[in-house]
Amino acid sequence: MKDKITPIIHSVTPLPISSLEKINKLVTYSFLKKGEPITKVGQTNNSEYFLIKGICKSFLYTPEGEDITISFFMSGSILSPNTTRSLEGKSILNISTLTDVEIATIDADKLERLMIEDLEIRHFANTVLRKELMTKVQKEIGLASLKGKDRLERLRKQFPNIENLIPHTDIASYLGITTISLSRLRTQS
Repeated sequence: MKDKITPIIHSVTPLPISSLEKINKLVTYSFLKKGEPITKVGQTNNSEYFLIKGICKSFLYTPEGEDITISFFMSGSILSPNTTRSLEGKSILNISTLTDVEIATIDADKLERLMIEDLEIRHFANTVLRKELMTKVQKEIGLASLKGKDRLERLRKQFPNIENLIPHTDIASYLGITTISLSRLRTQS
């Protein structure tokens, strides 16, 4: 199958062909339908994911059963690394598809072995982790310090056109507002 992850990798940091070939030997591609889970809290999951096409979200359930959206992932991105979404080999996040998706999967242990032997791959993986951390910190800062209108504007810049692609309940949850407030903000802007 055609190499579909190189553009995603290069969007993080360029890798030499020799390193890309090592990674590509580990990749499997699959298609998932809208609404299918990728990871579930409490289940074993030892994979890294590259989102070739489609939209996914990470989320958790409140004790009342309400789902709270934590992150969105768009075409051409990398889902939260295994080390940030797992504890003692079990997933601590749910990740689900919001549209039909094409995804590339790599066994996390095999990728970790490549990181030990290949400094370029290690640099790539560390850059992914740093970007994940910065994204989480920026969201926390936004939730703590920005008004709903400003959070919506930031979302629009980060994920252009997302409002036309996924349910507004997921967007409102991500922004920390109600769907009624989101509707009001959308009307005002």
